[in-house]
Amino acid sequence: MPPSRPILVLNGPNLNLLGTREPEVYGRATLDDIRAACEARAKALGVGIDFRQSNHEGELVDWLQQARDKASVVVLNAAAYTHTSVALHDAIKSLTIPVIELHLSNPAAREPFRHISMISAVAKGAICGFGAHGYELAIEAAARLARGAD
Repeated sequence: MPPSRPILVLNGPNLNLLGTREPEVYGRATLDDIRAACEARAKALGVGIDFRQSNHEGELVDWLQQARDKASVVVLNAAAYTHTSVALHDAIKSLTIPVIELHLSNPAAREPFRHISMISAVAKGAICGFGAHGYELAIEAAARLARGAD
């Protein structure tokens, strides 16, 4: 039986510029391309998704707080906030649903300041370095979690 609450896919700052911002690092897929791929994968798996993006930390915190009653799992690409946001860390820590940390690139293979994640310690797991395909992997993992398979 499919979960009754959707998977919430949250995207942080500058991800609205995907496809044009540093394509050698982040790829050529736009956020709309990624959304379409996520929706198709979720449909194939029989789960719903709610896909959002914000450049504002407080809005992401609000959405995480709302997720406790409205989502089954959160997939979070916090982008630059990954490395700086105690607020996102604390919001995730307050959840009773799993959170999957997601990155298009591999932060550990990049600049030293990107090696620190405020999200990893409170996430169920992380997917990084697979580009836009990482989102589909995250949807698959989230669907398993939503069904209680992991």
